[in-house]
Amino acid sequence: MQLAFDIASKEIGIPDLLDVEDVCDVAKPDERSLMTYIAYWFHAFSQMERVENAGRRVEKFVANMQGAWQMQNDFERRMRELLAQIAKQKTQWEEATFDGTYTDARNQSSEFTAWKRKNKRTWVAEKSDLVGLLGNIRTKLATYRLRPYDPPAELSLEALDAAWTGLMKAERQRSQVINETIRDIKNALRKSFADKANDFALALNTLSTSISALEGDVDDQLEHTKEISKSLSPLDEYLNLIASIDEQCAEANIEENDFTTYTYDELEYELGLVRNSVSKKLAFLENQMVARNMTNLTPIQLEEFESVFRHFDRDVSNSLAELEFSAALASLGLVYDEEEMHERFRETSGGRDYVTFEQFIRFMVDETEDQNTAEQVFESFKEVADGKPYVTELDLRHSLVPDEVIEDLLSTMPEHQGPDMQEDRDLPKFDYITYMQRYMGIDRANANGNGVVEQVNGE
Repeated sequence: MQLAFDIASKEIGIPDLLDVEDVCDVAKPDERSLMTYIAYWFHAFSQMERVENAGRRVEKFVANMQGAWQMQNDFERRMRELLAQIAKQKTQWEEATFDGTYTDARNQSSEFTAWKRKNKRTWVAEKSDLVGLLGNIRTKLATYRLRPYDPPAELSLEALDAAWTGLMKAERQRSQVINETIRDIKNALRKSFADKANDFALALNTLSTSISALEGDVDDQLEHTKEISKSLSPLDEYLNLIASIDEQCAEANIEENDFTTYTYDELEYELGLVRNSVSKKLAFLENQMVARNMTNLTPIQLEEFESVFRHFDRDVSNSLAELEFSAALASLGLVYDEEEMHERFRETSGGRDYVTFEQFIRFMVDETEDQNTAEQVFESFKEVADGKPYVTELDLRHSLVPDEVIEDLLSTMPEHQGPDMQEDRDLPKFDYITYMQRYMGIDRANANGNGVVEQVNGE
């Protein structure tokens, strides 16, 4: 009991109104003293409860204020970061430059589109969150009737609205700059291609006109044609430049060009035509010079040999490969076995794998020299006709006579009026005997043809 009184006196502050003897050693303790002592106890407990309530109230206030302070700090930090990002983005757009290529402009356009889809949407959400956060801070402070929170002027919603307005203006300007740059680059590519394509087409037209206008001495024409041929190499380089620009136009998705009617494919094709025309002109003039020196051939023979040579010169190289050479000779009635043909080709070509026009003509001169040319032709007609006094178009084609030669023969040979073979009854027949009379004379032609007529009559 004494310990309890001591604790009450020393720890709680209750006066020592009673001793242990006043309570334990008397039959009936003093009631007034006891009630007074108990009253002190109630007063002490009541005072302790008020203190505890006050403590709890202070604790709750501090906890709530810490949340509000944290929200304020968070608001200012996030506002500062958002404003810094906006300012940085505007600066980047203002300092951005283009290198003049479509690829660079397209990349910058893609980056701008990506910013609108990602960064801008993130910033719009952050802007909305900051407005809501400031409202929550003010509501929390108003709940405790505390002074409302006003962020610093540079971090206020008004500052954010001003920065956002500036960002939207910069965004519009950035979009306009990118679109204008892309349009300018596309137009520049169109004009660049058109200028070069038009110049190239003019050069091709000039060359074509120059070729068609050549006349006069063969030597002079050949010299001018060689000069024209030399000018084709620079055109190849120029066409490569046009091809490069055409690729850039394709990368820029340019499908129309109002500055020119030409396309790269058309120019490439037309250059091929001009090159082919020059090659043919060179071959023709060189062949003419060769033919001019062949005084031991008649004009008809030269024309025939040249026509055959051109017909079998499939690649327009002004030369014949071995198979072409063999076919050309066969069409002229000169047929050899495979081994002999190969030997004659090697001798004529000088060991190379082709025969030039001059070598071909010289070979034909050697073959026809010291022979009765007209009679040889007559004999060739007989071979083509298989001994008949007439020849059909089918006979000529089976003998590999060139188409242009066939057309010329059919237009100049008279029709055959005499007897014919059963298998040729329904086919047009041509009288090569009468045709050859103009070259051989009537007597010689008839003399050579009598046997043929007798053969048909006999059959």
